[in-house]
Amino acid sequence: MAAAAFFYLFAGICIASAFMVVAGRNPVTSVLFLILAFVNAAGLFILLGAEFLAMMLIVVYVGAVAVLFLFVVMMIDVDFAELKAGFLQYLPVGALVGIVFLIELVLVIGTLFVDPSLLHVAASAVADAPAAGVTNTQAIGQVLYTQYLFAFQAAGFVLLVSMVGAIVLTLRHKENIKRQDIGDQVARSHKTSVELKKVPSRQGV
Repeated sequence: MAAAAFFYLFAGICIASAFMVVAGRNPVTSVLFLILAFVNAAGLFILLGAEFLAMMLIVVYVGAVAVLFLFVVMMIDVDFAELKAGFLQYLPVGALVGIVFLIELVLVIGTLFVDPSLLHVAASAVADAPAAGVTNTQAIGQVLYTQYLFAFQAAGFVLLVSMVGAIVLTLRHKENIKRQDIGDQVARSHKTSVELKKVPSRQGV
C-alpha cells in the first residue's frame, strides 16, 4: 500500500509539473516546475528499483541542465512576447508532429496486446539479469565498460566534437581586444622577454 501511495503521489505531481512547464507564462517558473518534474520522475525510478537512473536524473538533469536553463533564462533578457508572436504560424506543423508522436505511442502500446510473445521476451531478459549480489550500478558498469565500451567511447567523442563545434560556430572576434597567441608565447626566449638595463648608481631608471 505504501509503494502504491508513493507511486500515485510521484506520478500525479510529475504530470501536474509537466503541464505547468508548458502552460506557465513565466519562463523562470516553467524551469522550476521542470526541476520538480525531474525530482518526481527520480522518485518513480527509485520505486522501480533503478536507483542509478534516479541519481543520474537528479545529478545530470536537475544539477546541470535545468539549473543551466534557469541561469540562462534569468541572465539573458529575452523578449518572450516577441517569440510567442509567431506561434500561430507554426501551429499546423506542431500539431502534425504531435499527431505523429501520438500515433507512434499508440502503436507501441498496442503492439503488446497484438503480439503477446513480446512479454515472454521481456521475461527472458529479466531472467538473464545479474546475480542478486550485484547492484544495478555495478551491473550497468560491467555491461557499459565491457560489451559496449567502443560505443560508449564513440558517444563521448561525438559529444566532444559537438561541443567544440558549438564553441567554434559561436566564437566572435571583437576589435580592440588583446587576444592570446599560443605560438608567440611558446616561441619567446630570454632575449625577447627580458630586457636588462644598467642603472647608474644613485639614479633612477
